[in-house]
Amino acid sequence: MAWTIHGDGKSVAPGEVVAPGERLTWPRTIGLGAQHVVAMFGATFLVPIITGFPPSTTLLFSGVGTILFLLITRNRVPSYLGSSFAFISPVIAASNGSDFSAALFGIILTGAALAAVGLLVGKVGTGWIHALMPPAVMGAVVALIGFNLAQASYNNVINLNAGGSFAPGGKPVDNDHLLLAAVTVFAIVIIAALFRGIIGRIAVLIGFVIGYLAAWPLGVLNFDDVKAADWIGLPTFTSPSVDWTILPMFLPVLFVLVAENVGHVRSVAHLVKDDSINSMTGRTLFADGAATVVAGLGSGSATTTYGENIGVMSATRVFSTAAYWVAGVVAILLSLSPKFGAILFTIPNGVIGGATLALYGVIGLIGVRMWIDAKVDFGLQKNLFPIAVGLILAMGMGNDVLVWGDVKFGGIAVGTAAVLVLYHLMNTLEKIRGGDDESAPAEAKA
Repeated sequence: MAWTIHGDGKSVAPGEVVAPGERLTWPRTIGLGAQHVVAMFGATFLVPIITGFPPSTTLLFSGVGTILFLLITRNRVPSYLGSSFAFISPVIAASNGSDFSAALFGIILTGAALAAVGLLVGKVGTGWIHALMPPAVMGAVVALIGFNLAQASYNNVINLNAGGSFAPGGKPVDNDHLLLAAVTVFAIVIIAALFRGIIGRIAVLIGFVIGYLAAWPLGVLNFDDVKAADWIGLPTFTSPSVDWTILPMFLPVLFVLVAENVGHVRSVAHLVKDDSINSMTGRTLFADGAATVVAGLGSGSATTTYGENIGVMSATRVFSTAAYWVAGVVAILLSLSPKFGAILFTIPNGVIGGATLALYGVIGLIGVRMWIDAKVDFGLQKNLFPIAVGLILAMGMGNDVLVWGDVKFGGIAVGTAAVLVLYHLMNTLEKIRGGDDESAPAEAKA
């Protein structure tokens, strides 16, 4: 818990960074910590708003999870743990509209599995992860998680079943919400294009605010629950209920959490220019898993490391874990206002839909970027067909669930299984044949 003062504590010289074990003066550190809360704000709260989880409870366990992460990693890895988007689809499928106690059980099991992976990585390293999930497979899993949510985003944009007059594809559309979605999307992309630094990095949050303000004159906001909520009080808690049948819907998320954590550690090590941070990968995986288990036990959203906060560190060149302790404490304090949480539930579906159009697409494109960065060759049959099948299955199923006996499989689970099984099957057959696979047919490349 002891940090050395970097330089004069007031500024960062060109070419230097404030290392995890250093800090600036406390007033500056507090300001940076608050900035990290702002950076994660929009995305972290979007998850409970979509899934129906209590926002205040999610914020509480986001702060608690961040502090737990810092303790387990011994203050060597700066990170804020926000809500994981990878859980949205299985949570919606397992919640059946209102009761998310079974979904909490799925979150707990996934967190426990991630913690176990962390212990294994701490013993044997990450080589087995790369063997099981080479870049082609890892990129596919990340991509299909984003694209699987396309249907959910579209339903929010049109405010499905609202009974509006304009109905593409036969679905009734609420014109007010369609307008709000358009306003939100344009606000996000314009801000992201015009601004750099922290403003550009919180474009989604600002887009939310603009979309929300646009909803005011339309009369779609309802503040009855806000008026009834207390200013200060404990968040609401829900006990998980045991339901092993949902396990297949949640476990594929494990692959994404592993990828996010490994990527986070490598990014920080590269930016700080300290390779020893890479040795903390096992601890970061265990810490995120433990934080997710704690969140599931108390009805908070599952957690993961946040790229938004890496962006803030990169922009400010301050990687001090002291700032993240401040962020965790600030998040906990904000969670103790039920009125604050109630305000978040007044956000119209159109605004949520507009933001998710961008965010879900970005998640999918992160997978595509992983292919590009790793120079994945889609001229190879073993890369082309497994990924093609997995993506189409995941996108086609959307929020639908396949039931096999007492076991339930969501689109992400089915798509992930297809990619893993088909890729390793083709890779094995290729080795038996004794050579590289041939280029894909011209029509497939087109």
